[in-house]
Amino acid sequence: MITILSVTIFLLGYIAISQEHILKVSKTSISLLIAVVLWLLVVLGKTGPVGHALAESAGEIFSLVIFLLSAMTLVEILTHYGLFDYLYAKLLKLKLDDKAQFFIITFLAFIFSAFLDNLTTTIVFLQIASRFFSGKNLLRSASAIVIATNAGGAFSPIGDVTTTMLWLANKFTTQTIVVQTFIPSIVVFLVSSLLIGKSITTDTKDIVEKAIRLGKVEWFIISLCLFSFLLPLFMTVVHLPPYFGLLLGLGTIWLVVDLARLQRPHSTSLSIAIEKFFQKTDIASLYFFIGILLAIGALRHLGVLEEISHKVFTAAPTTTRIIMGNISIGGLSAVFDNIPLTAAAIDILKTTDPRLWALLALTVGVGGSLLLIGSAPGIIAMTIVKKLTFSAYFKIATLPALVAFLLGIVVWLLQYNYLG
Repeated sequence: MITILSVTIFLLGYIAISQEHILKVSKTSISLLIAVVLWLLVVLGKTGPVGHALAESAGEIFSLVIFLLSAMTLVEILTHYGLFDYLYAKLLKLKLDDKAQFFIITFLAFIFSAFLDNLTTTIVFLQIASRFFSGKNLLRSASAIVIATNAGGAFSPIGDVTTTMLWLANKFTTQTIVVQTFIPSIVVFLVSSLLIGKSITTDTKDIVEKAIRLGKVEWFIISLCLFSFLLPLFMTVVHLPPYFGLLLGLGTIWLVVDLARLQRPHSTSLSIAIEKFFQKTDIASLYFFIGILLAIGALRHLGVLEEISHKVFTAAPTTTRIIMGNISIGGLSAVFDNIPLTAAAIDILKTTDPRLWALLALTVGVGGSLLLIGSAPGIIAMTIVKKLTFSAYFKIATLPALVAFLLGIVVWLLQYNYLG
């Protein structure tokens, strides 16, 4: 009874969040209420020690929120020191129309998400896209960037949290995940970008800004910021959470800026202290993120996600059942957070074939693009592009994402059956 009630409350809240623009009620308030009510049901259901379950959920939420805060701060530093102005000026010189700019930006987002991660890449490229597009073109490009970064993150062991989880659990090697999922991932990216990009017909006039000249200090700080985004990979290698890398980078930059201000007190670019960048953080969106993850944590503690995984895979699944199960889990990741779904699958799925684990990484990574709040890049896109609501994304991107998702799976199946 408690389980049915909890799922009902979650789905009703999910619907309310998706209709925020109609109800005129903040999605953040709904997510926080759902989270608290579900955890009250956990207490009433007496399903086990609540403290341990809360600590587990709190640890995951802390990691993601600290990662987000650090990445957003680093992007604000890059903005202040002129990197995006510089890139904007360079791209302007190419004199491209909106459609060409759209494909270049989404392609770069796809590539960079494999080397950085899909969350950081989304933040960076949404900032770039906001310089070139406005109105519906901005919503289309933001939607395409979400899909592109999720697809790019799926073929790299450090591109997505779930892929990293499977990689660290020794379910596949770096070579296996790249070989098995690169072509399906690029198919997902190309199909979704082509389907969304064809709607970009008008060309907005780009604003020609004054020439951007960055000094040695600016370039040094920009270089430190960009290098900071590579540090999560190092932290993963030494078995520390990725956010330690961003914290190390942020702390180093903070110290460098403070020391540089002492040496050059009259420098215009150094006049703003790092503390000022924290004021630009969207706290409401972070609370929304926290509420959703707490709600998912409650469902996990109630056994809902484990029950889903058991139903999907069964006790002794055949290869066909595992493939269908992986596809189903990918579809469910559009609604439920893919991190706990993947964690449950790691414990339940009994197979030693790394290709099947690579398929799971592909489906849960790309499946989160089907709905806006199905992935962390989607949630952060809501934060940066205010008019990108659940319904706006659904109209623009859900069908292209679904078509791309299915075609990506078809390509993987062809590889699996004919290329070995």
